Amino acid sequence: AAAESLAKAHRGTLKVTRGDPLEREFPMVHVVGRAAARGHAPRMIELEWGDPTHPRLAVIGKGVCFDSGGLDIKPSSSMLLMKKDMGGAAHALALARLVIEQALPVRLHLLIPAVENAVAGNAFRPGDVLRSRAGISVEIGNTDAEGRLILGDALARAGEAAPALIVDFATLTGAARAALGPDLPALFARRDDTAEALLAAGIEADDPCWRLPLHEGYREYLKSDVADINNSHTNGFAGASVAALFLDRFVPEGIDWAHFDTFAWRPAAKPGRPKGGDALGLRAAWRTLQARFG
Repeated sequence: AAAESLAKAHRGTLKVTRGDPLEREFPMVHVVGRAAARGHAPRMIELEWGDPTHPRLAVIGKGVCFDSGGLDIKPSSSMLLMKKDMGGAAHALALARLVIEQALPVRLHLLIPAVENAVAGNAFRPGDVLRSRAGISVEIGNTDAEGRLILGDALARAGEAAPALIVDFATLTGAARAALGPDLPALFARRDDTAEALLAAGIEADDPCWRLPLHEGYREYLKSDVADINNSHTNGFAGASVAALFLDRFVPEGIDWAHFDTFAWRPAAKPGRPKGGDALGLRAAWRTLQARFG
């Protein structure tokens, strides 16, 4: 509804893919969300806005509306906040609104893969091998590593149009929170200049983030004997970096890409910042886009 109202208000083009077309075009989004009730069926939401001659900007948000963990089910204590697992989608929508309402001279492509990771007889299973939009086969090591699957299809779709920049937001890993706590989003970027701009903008906007590495040596943690890549690893090391390296496989070579692994939640109230959903990385991203494209 939020994407639809934004498109209508600003003459954007909205496309929502669901059902059989979703299974064909975004197979990992379909598989992750297929166990949900009919009213919560998975979909890919895309909004395009702006002059096609302007630089193309892709903004992606993880839209897991509730995450039970799937068949690798979470303990009840870990499910209590899982209504916030769509925090990445909320960030992406907010950034898209800023871009549109401030008339930033870009061709915006907003993508939100929206799913519920539920438990049912048709839920995807550990050991399944999935096909992806990018043609990369993925072995499922853990059904609770579902966010990277739906983002993989979204990143592949965004990359097909060769954008000048892709920015994604996701409540992706507990490892990022263990490393940096609730206040600092983990930032991953292919290009040093993009990372430096985002870090500097975060300081200026009182929205700090912290860069973590896309360390090539950790790619081996995602090896699979039966597929091109595994969606999880078992040694427990560098979880945020390994998840980001998984995403990196779905972004075409040569494309500038930044990934925020954000908590999107404030566990305790602070002055001017109530307990609950919080924008972490949003202002840093917006200030960077203003400087780069404005």
